[in-house]
Amino acid sequence: MAKREVFVGREALSDGRLTRSELVRWYQPLFRGVYVPKDSAVTLWDRAKAAWLVTGRQAVITGVAASGLHGASWVDPQTPIELISPRHARPQPGLVVRQESIAPDEITQVSGIPVVVRARAAFDLGRHLRRGDAVARMDALMRNQVFSAEDVLILAKRYPGVRGLRQLTGVLPLVDGGAASPQETRLRLMYLDAGLPRPTTQVPVCDGWQAVRILDLGWEEFRVGSEYDGDVHRTDRRAYVKDVRLRPIVESLGWAVDHVIKEDRQDEIIRRAAVLLLSRGWKR
Repeated sequence: MAKREVFVGREALSDGRLTRSELVRWYQPLFRGVYVPKDSAVTLWDRAKAAWLVTGRQAVITGVAASGLHGASWVDPQTPIELISPRHARPQPGLVVRQESIAPDEITQVSGIPVVVRARAAFDLGRHLRRGDAVARMDALMRNQVFSAEDVLILAKRYPGVRGLRQLTGVLPLVDGGAASPQETRLRLMYLDAGLPRPTTQVPVCDGWQAVRILDLGWEEFRVGSEYDGDVHRTDRRAYVKDVRLRPIVESLGWAVDHVIKEDRQDEIIRRAAVLLLSRGWKR
């Protein structure tokens, strides 16, 4: 038995690769009847393959897990595995099975298991997740490798009556692969929902031809920026010191930057950004 193999226990017993005592002693179940070695660090791929095996090798991985298998960041290996399957699978923790239509051109292979193509992943993320989470996951997928919004809309025309199309068509124009974290996505949506102008992501602050700082979000016309100060400012002292020392340089180049932290209230974040924009000539 290969150490990293994800396998169906019943099959391993029937073909003599393992005895029942060896299976119980050395292997752990990921989903009902599907095993990996007990000393394995279980990956997203392990769990995706296990979910596929549970459905009799007939399902296709979709949703957040599919985005992670395509290389999108911020996907927890323990995230529930979403599947499109022609057959019903018994409910169990960590498994979400949807009996939806899917065409052959919407399926690809990632390391030997069937996964939806990027456009179909975006199509499903935009329909099934809550709005903020949907945009954040689609941002991450777009940041990893650009997918075509037109291809997503073609799928919407292919399946006109499916659940969540109204939300999908609303969130698709909001997707921006420049977002470097889910928190930045939510900050951008916060500004838009409050009626502020749409900010640009990854905005360079230049001294001549040299970019001295890349801001998370910004309104270049008004030279106003917004930075989300996340955990890196707490855990990476060198990055924090560098950021602090750059702030007066950014200000000297004519930029006003608001620094947002997790503890800030939403109304206060919006108020500070609006004050800066108004002071720089924005008309509400």
